[in-house]
Amino acid sequence: MLRMLLAAVLTAVPSMALSAPTPDTVLMIVSGEGRDAGKTRPGYEFDEVSQAWLIFKANGVAVDVASPQGGPVEADKYSPEEPFNAQLLADHDAMARLANTRKIADLRAADYAAVYVVGGKGAMFDLPHHTPLQMLIADAWQRGAVVAAVCHGPAALAPVKLMDGTALVDGRKVTGFTNEEEALFGKKWAKEFPWLLEDALRERGGQWSEAPLMMPHVVTDGRLVTGQNPYSTPGVAEAIVRALGRTPVARSPGRDEKAMAVVAQLRGGDASGAAAAVKQDPAGHHVELIGMLGFYQAKAAGDDPAALRPALQTMELALPYMTEPQLKLAIADAHLRLGNRDQARPLVQSVLDASPGMEQAVNLLKRIDG
Repeated sequence: MLRMLLAAVLTAVPSMALSAPTPDTVLMIVSGEGRDAGKTRPGYEFDEVSQAWLIFKANGVAVDVASPQGGPVEADKYSPEEPFNAQLLADHDAMARLANTRKIADLRAADYAAVYVVGGKGAMFDLPHHTPLQMLIADAWQRGAVVAAVCHGPAALAPVKLMDGTALVDGRKVTGFTNEEEALFGKKWAKEFPWLLEDALRERGGQWSEAPLMMPHVVTDGRLVTGQNPYSTPGVAEAIVRALGRTPVARSPGRDEKAMAVVAQLRGGDASGAAAAVKQDPAGHHVELIGMLGFYQAKAAGDDPAALRPALQTMELALPYMTEPQLKLAIADAHLRLGNRDQARPLVQSVLDASPGMEQAVNLLKRIDG
């Protein structure tokens, strides 16, 4: 009799028995501000979409995409050849969702286990002023969802207020694109921002923390996850997975992640180990990123030896694998600022030997010998 009753139920209501458990779904929020690949108006960062999406997918987490206006959205310029971007570009379902994003005002917070706000400078323009997004994030938080953002994405969190009138970030540990990073990389658009992200989060009670310039940094405070910059994206995505009660599956880090890891190793005091890792697998490390990172860290360091020395070491880590004269000159300049004239001079001379009369090298040599 029990088997007959069970069979009758399954026949009458097949969906009750046959439907698979609904997976956790992350709502990915992207700015709709972008125009002309970021030339005339900044948009979202495709790298921050692709890396997170692939991690979510690998961990059985579904993804939905929304923007303030819905429909197509435009990313800032990015490299389609980068493996994580190429992989997402080949995912027809993902690209269809990006080509026709859902309108935030049409969504219900109850349908999502997490909200992940993608960065890019466009996020500073349309997301902080979009009331439906603030309401959705507040509702999601109060229902127990994970709320996360990376780079400029926390701009969407700054205005969010909860039912008791307090700011979402008040008293909670947060990070995001720093004032130092903005000073170097935000000059074209920062003057139009409603506020600097770091300032806004601090003013609303956020307990701010940051890593050295453009180094990965993820802050988790319960169900709130924030990442400092684009290189924090994989860490943010995996933190979301963990906050959903899952253990992230093992994966092979990409060359950007491996580059950042060896720089962190260097800054942690193991310069020889970092150099050995890159030498063993230079193609597996984004050496140009290492060189560029050291260049900008040196620029931001000024004459502060404590900040300048690791920046110099970072540039030197990339030097054997890069031919750009600008890197040699930047290393020479850093040596000069540290008082190492004898180490600076041969670097500049080698540039002049290859490019006689190069103005920047000539002027730097005069400073060394002055």
